[in-house]
Amino acid sequence: MSEHGSTLPRRQLGRYLREGRMQCNMTIAEAAALMEWSESKLQRLETGNAEKIRVLDIRELCRIYDFDDEFGSALTGLAQQASVKSWWHEYDDLIPEGFNVYVGLEASARTLISYQPEIIPGLLQTAEYARVLIDDYWPDAASDQLDRRVQLKTRRQSLLTRKRSPAFFDVVVHEAALHRVVGGRRVMAAQLRRLADMSTLPTIAVRVLPFSAGVPIGHTVGPFVILDFGRDAGNRPVEPTVVYLENFLGDLYLEKQAAVDRYREAYQAIRCAALDETTSRDLVRRAAKEYAT
Repeated sequence: MSEHGSTLPRRQLGRYLREGRMQCNMTIAEAAALMEWSESKLQRLETGNAEKIRVLDIRELCRIYDFDDEFGSALTGLAQQASVKSWWHEYDDLIPEGFNVYVGLEASARTLISYQPEIIPGLLQTAEYARVLIDDYWPDAASDQLDRRVQLKTRRQSLLTRKRSPAFFDVVVHEAALHRVVGGRRVMAAQLRRLADMSTLPTIAVRVLPFSAGVPIGHTVGPFVILDFGRDAGNRPVEPTVVYLENFLGDLYLEKQAAVDRYREAYQAIRCAALDETTSRDLVRRAAKEYAT
């Protein structure tokens, strides 16, 4: 992996272009011919290995694949991202705020490891719980826009429940998230019941970090997700591991090995201090019953 390559923006750009080509039922040969390129050049672009990426070329591919203006703008924004290992995606910068880069990354992950200190993680949220959060974050959005955002969030959950190659989700939720009321008691009761039920699936491991555990790593840490993308036949990572940090003004994606290792160590410490899966599930179900009474 080149120290100068912009790994994540390039990979995501290539992934979206590949999906667009396939949705148009085009082969690499057909699309490359329209661009007057060799097949290998388009293949390098789709796999995130292109040496140089020209915005004009990306715009032309967006036209060929009939992407709408917002999606096209997002892809040209990805093409313009700086070649750095730790990528800061600032909302309303080059990429529109409504374009969720993380969702495309998440969909390709084989394993997700997460710590959520304040709210129930999105992959385990009910539609009602998600709607309250989305409505509060987008107070001026029209009802149909809110509906689409809720549907997007709930559709993402099929990543864990699909029959073919579901991803594995290992998450620690702080006990505070069980007591932070989102949408009222009825919404919380349903949400916690769902959290407990989902935790019984073989692809999902949920642990609760109790208040009594204190601060396991000696420092507060915000929510994070570590995304792994599996290994090839030679036991090499298909793509570099990414640490995703969600922020109010934008998202940070870390790929440097030292940063990834630090977050893995932090997660192990938090996980070791958390309750085991069965005790965690019992605690969640008790909390759900309290909300229901």
